[in-house]
Amino acid sequence: MPTPTLPNPGIDSYADPGGGEPPPTPTSPVCDSAYSEHHGCWPCEHREHSDCEASHPSQPSSGRSSPRWDDDEEEDRPHHILTQGDLPTYLTRFQWDMAKYPIKQSLRNIADIISKQVGQIDADLKVKSSAYNALKGNLQNLEKKQTGSLLTRNLADLVKKEHFILDSEYLTTLLVIVPKSMFNDWNANYEKITNMIVPRSTQLIHQDNDYGLFSVTLFKKVVDEFKLHARERKFIVREFSYNEADLAAGKNEITKLVTDKKKQFGPLVRWLKVNFSECFCAWIHVKALRVFVESVLRYGLPVNFQAVVMVPARKSMKKLRDVLQQLYAHLDHSAQTHGQNAQDTAELAGLGFGQSEYFPYVFYKINIDMVEKA
Repeated sequence: MPTPTLPNPGIDSYADPGGGEPPPTPTSPVCDSAYSEHHGCWPCEHREHSDCEASHPSQPSSGRSSPRWDDDEEEDRPHHILTQGDLPTYLTRFQWDMAKYPIKQSLRNIADIISKQVGQIDADLKVKSSAYNALKGNLQNLEKKQTGSLLTRNLADLVKKEHFILDSEYLTTLLVIVPKSMFNDWNANYEKITNMIVPRSTQLIHQDNDYGLFSVTLFKKVVDEFKLHARERKFIVREFSYNEADLAAGKNEITKLVTDKKKQFGPLVRWLKVNFSECFCAWIHVKALRVFVESVLRYGLPVNFQAVVMVPARKSMKKLRDVLQQLYAHLDHSAQTHGQNAQDTAELAGLGFGQSEYFPYVFYKINIDMVEKA
């Protein structure tokens, strides 16, 4: 088959899809995609970025029904945590990880290995995120109680020992929440709510925009009666017992939760970074498997295709599509037709593509922008 000439429609990297004589063997252990079949390595790599992968018939192959990959020194290299900026380089310089996914295994076994690896990461993530979120939720609840309305907030940081009658056999001190609009009513009538209230014992401890916190001293025997009649007058008695040990324990609990949150955050972020890298690498290996399998299903055996990585400029996407369509339209005439019949053909072929995504060559778009844009 004569080698077709493809005008460069503004792409960063390109592999000759038409076959022809392979170029000289490179000195780098990483195979260039222009002659990936020559070296038996796939999928292939280019220089910096990646938007899509394409596979199509090319040179006659050696008839291998499964690919092999050359990893050379990769097994001895230390694990590298991928960041958003590293993803294009990793993808365009991709090599199969022989240590994790031995190519002597069947495709099914390799897929199972990847599935189990990612499944374990997902299970670990659920456990770690649940533990961290539970800790974070408990801390947020305690912090809300420190700053919320007087109806719900923790009163421990507002009261002092001198506000209470302690260690008395007959007397006790209650804390009452009074609406701001009823301050005068409280001051004029609190002694009349029930009998056995200590005269002039009320004191305004704290107030916010809506309520005031008052203390009142009375005999223990009338506490229940006082609560009942206070509620009828729209005064709310807060259950509170002054105990210095309990107050100190509450403050220590917040401090402990803050400390625990800081201790868990750093290791969790590091774990996420490492396992994001693991998942991304596994995902690209799955893409490589899909390119191989779909190409075999579409073009048959013996293996006679090349996989390439292309990075078209955004403004050149349509032009590249048109050129590829012209070059490889003869491989699958159903891609040239329109309407329901073509869509049915694609679905019956098990490809799962809609008409707008079905091409005469195998195509997968890889989105490497993992940071959600605001």
